[in-house]
Amino acid sequence: MKSINKLQQKWGVGKLQFWLIMTTFALGGSLSGYLNKQILNLVFLEKNAAYWLIYPLLLTILWPFSVILVSFLTGQFSFFKGYLGRMWGRLSGGNSNNGSAAPVSPIHVAIFASGAGSNAKKIIEYFENKSTPVKISLIVCNVPGAGVLDIAKSKGIPTLMINKTEFESTGYVESLHNADIHFIVLAGFLWKVPEVLVNAYQPGVGDAKGIINIHPALLPNYGGKGMYGSRVHEAVVAAGEKETGITIHWVDAHYDEGDIIFQARCAVDPSDTPTTVAEKIHVLEHQHFAPTIEKILLKK
Repeated sequence: MKSINKLQQKWGVGKLQFWLIMTTFALGGSLSGYLNKQILNLVFLEKNAAYWLIYPLLLTILWPFSVILVSFLTGQFSFFKGYLGRMWGRLSGGNSNNGSAAPVSPIHVAIFASGAGSNAKKIIEYFENKSTPVKISLIVCNVPGAGVLDIAKSKGIPTLMINKTEFESTGYVESLHNADIHFIVLAGFLWKVPEVLVNAYQPGVGDAKGIINIHPALLPNYGGKGMYGSRVHEAVVAAGEKETGITIHWVDAHYDEGDIIFQARCAVDPSDTPTTVAEKIHVLEHQHFAPTIEKILLKK
């Protein structure tokens, strides 16, 4: 039982997904063994020395294809795509380009969101219409039925549903690594990011490029625990502020305290309400969030 718990923590998955993964391993192994025997029986009339020499080689070739095929049926394709990709990377020891120009590798981005996903939608559409290596490859959500899940489905983007206990414990780091995620964007995600995930995605740690967040105010003002969404706008209006705006910042282990990357401002008129301020903020978010992500990842 302890070994099962350790594997769950390592992979950052829940009990149901863990058993689906193990089922995929078992069925994939059985399928590769069956296909292996059928192919060899067509080639060899008897089980001679050549048969037993080729048997393990062919099995090794067939196994990953069999597992990927089964993963479609068990709903674990995203996990196994990353898992097998990482295995291949370790076995190959990296690619050599023999002195030629190296191809541009995709930069896989995960968007974490808890609600309707308007920012996520704008980011997805921004990059799907541009010829860049930046790919929105995963939507991570903590709220069943959230609108962002419908957006992901309509765009054909895999999703990862998370629960708070496991998120605080493992950060789902292994699941993100298996999905080959390099960069994380918080777009209306309401949970504090655990230190284990912050540490795993520090820029320069492996292929990690960091975690960023967008906050609907001009930090360091109106930030911290509990300050999100309409609460921020209500506080801005109640304080009689003349301006507000958005802040895009790096994520650390504390609420809204990471280094500031970008800010944009808008006026707060005497007639403004929290609702009208929110509308102004949404305009700024949709205008600046995706281009800022592009600048960070492509060093523009």
